[in-house]
Amino acid sequence: MFRSFTVVAENSNMSKEMQELQKQWHSIVQSMHSNSNVVAFMNSRVGQYLDDHPFIALSLLVFIAVSAIPVAFFLIFIVVTAIMACIGVIVMEGVVIAIGGISLLCVLCGLGALSLGVSGVLSICYIVLSSLVNYWYASRDQIRKQEVNGSLPQKSSVLDLSANNGKNE
Repeated sequence: MFRSFTVVAENSNMSKEMQELQKQWHSIVQSMHSNSNVVAFMNSRVGQYLDDHPFIALSLLVFIAVSAIPVAFFLIFIVVTAIMACIGVIVMEGVVIAIGGISLLCVLCGLGALSLGVSGVLSICYIVLSSLVNYWYASRDQIRKQEVNGSLPQKSSVLDLSANNGKNE
């Protein structure tokens, strides 16, 4: 299943450091081959195909290694863009809410002033109209009393004084 790689070297040509490095490499390869995930992958159809075609396995390994950096940069770009969009939306939403709140405050102040003005005008109209109606009914009642009694209007009443002032002018 696994191809064994044996390093043929003479002890006289290889230094002790190289032998130590070879031992470390061999222990890493053995730990990889004894990993249950690697064994399961190598027993699958894809693992057997890649074991039979080492050039394709090497090409796939190189492609994955080389494409990892651009994919990582793209993912970082996506995360940063999403964070900036959230911050931008929050800031933009805050600005829009602030502008809307200030606009609402201005509109409510204007409506308050308008309602005070309209209330003032309506109050004045009520006072004037009620005074006119009271004067009109009072003068009608006084004219009726005069017709019934057959007497002249009395000079002591307040309404008579205002009526006389109107006639003199």
